[in-house]
Amino acid sequence: MRRVRLGARGPEVSRLCFGTLTMGPLQRDMSPQDGAALLCYAANRGIDFVDTAEIYGTYPHIALALRRHPQLKVCTKTYACDAAEAAKSLALAQQGIGRAYIDVFMLHEQESEHTLRGHEEALRYLAEKKREGLVGAIGISTHHVAAVRAAIRFGRNWGGLDVVHPIFNRKGLGVVDGTRADMEEACAQAKAHGMGVLAMKPLGGGHLIGAPQSAFGYVLTHPAVDAVAVGMQSTAEIDYNLAVFEGCAPAKDTRRICARAPRRAMVHDWCAGCAACVQRCDQQAIAVREGRAHIDAARCVRCGYCATVCPQFCIKII
Repeated sequence: MRRVRLGARGPEVSRLCFGTLTMGPLQRDMSPQDGAALLCYAANRGIDFVDTAEIYGTYPHIALALRRHPQLKVCTKTYACDAAEAAKSLALAQQGIGRAYIDVFMLHEQESEHTLRGHEEALRYLAEKKREGLVGAIGISTHHVAAVRAAIRFGRNWGGLDVVHPIFNRKGLGVVDGTRADMEEACAQAKAHGMGVLAMKPLGGGHLIGAPQSAFGYVLTHPAVDAVAVGMQSTAEIDYNLAVFEGCAPAKDTRRICARAPRRAMVHDWCAGCAACVQRCDQQAIAVREGRAHIDAARCVRCGYCATVCPQFCIKII
């Protein structure tokens, strides 16, 4: 597995980062034992970078994996606004994974310079813990071009952010405030300022899974991207992604298993019920009930067109 450094100040990690959202209670709800088994399988294949967040509920999965693979690098995220909340989040992460050191700690889902300034106290707390040696690098995750640009400007004022974790895929799915080209340009600027770029959602929340090699090819060949976080739910998916990331053709059996894996559309609980997806769905598979979109699995063909019009990117294919 090819290894990279996340920018000028981030850790050295495997280029393929294991995203744990899909295994946690918000999606597949694997047991900690089953999740840890996948993380260990990936670690044995050279994937030593794991992405999580306080909200994902996967600290127990990672803690079990760390017992067998203490070399794993862990990136986590918090919604903390001030020092007290950030201290609580750091303690939860340390206790949750069973280790005092957190390799990368980010503010979750930042939107603009305004949200960064509103979370400045939390960022300063994390920067202090970085100086103390408890945190390796700090940064932000975002679906907003404005937040990547703000991370460059805002971070420069008080020492700099180390990593940005933007949504980044070949169709620009999930980019809230701009186009794919806008996000590319912002990430290129971040990289030019020494920041690491950890791309997320290369498969567009599952909506590009019909052509994964094309989707991965786009993000892997983009010069602004250092590493890529991908959610994986089986050993076959791990094998498939490893082959693609190493520039090889996945084995025929692996391709078949992944192609036949059951998939379904899900709607996250932050859906605002705007009904844009209802109007876009040609299958009449979506309806808004009690202020939230609901998908009729019998009608849904998992085409992914609904995701292109969802302003909150709350519809995923898992």
